Amino acid sequence: MDTEAVESARRTRRTRWVAGSAVALALLFAGAATVASARGDGPGGRSGDGAGVVSAPSARSADAGFARDMAVHHQQAVEMSFIVRDRTRDEDVRRLAYDIANTQANQRGMLLGWLDLWELPKTAPDGQPPMHWMADGQGGHSGHSGQAGHSADGSADEEGTGFTAHDGAFMPGMATRAELGRLRAADGRQAEILYLQLMTDHHKGGVGMARGCVARCTVKVEKRLAQGMVDAQRSELDLMADMLRARGAKPRS
Repeated sequence: MDTEAVESARRTRRTRWVAGSAVALALLFAGAATVASARGDGPGGRSGDGAGVVSAPSARSADAGFARDMAVHHQQAVEMSFIVRDRTRDEDVRRLAYDIANTQANQRGMLLGWLDLWELPKTAPDGQPPMHWMADGQGGHSGHSGQAGHSADGSADEEGTGFTAHDGAFMPGMATRAELGRLRAADGRQAEILYLQLMTDHHKGGVGMARGCVARCTVKVEKRLAQGMVDAQRSELDLMADMLRARGAKPRS
């Protein structure tokens, strides 16, 4: 079997493993969330009738909004990671891309499984724009677009500059269609640098969203997941800064 065929087989096995892991994790998470709800680890605590019933969050809640928006945000991170995997042979970048794709595909499965468990739609109600759940006056400022702004480290933007969706970038940190096109066309070191820069922006936006859930969400296990995202992505931001420096580059912002 030639080298190209071997590499193709490896890619197929990795893709199937990631997809299988995401499905398995989503099912596992749904069961865990059911147990969590049974013990009152959700919004509102136990009902007063002694039945131990916990109400699910509403479609307009921060809990649902974060689950919907972060699932979309994560999907792009997975997409970018699969793109760069095929555009470079650098093992460090490919390993990082694989880790990000695996982690965020699993988390995306959790978030979508949550929405299924709550019997809520995966699209926002009544055309509610992305990030609307962040613009509720709880711990942050809203910009002119009605969406929470974010500073360079992913925290709430104190100047309230806001974020306006454009060219397929629906939320802070997301790459535009043009940027994804550039990544697909790049190769070697150029692809590595662009991926690290785009993923740095992506993580900063994701950290800001996760912090918003920590401040606003009411489901305890979801708040813990969001805090875990903050911690993990901040660590990866440091790693990507080092990787960019080693390639004679730096983050864009």
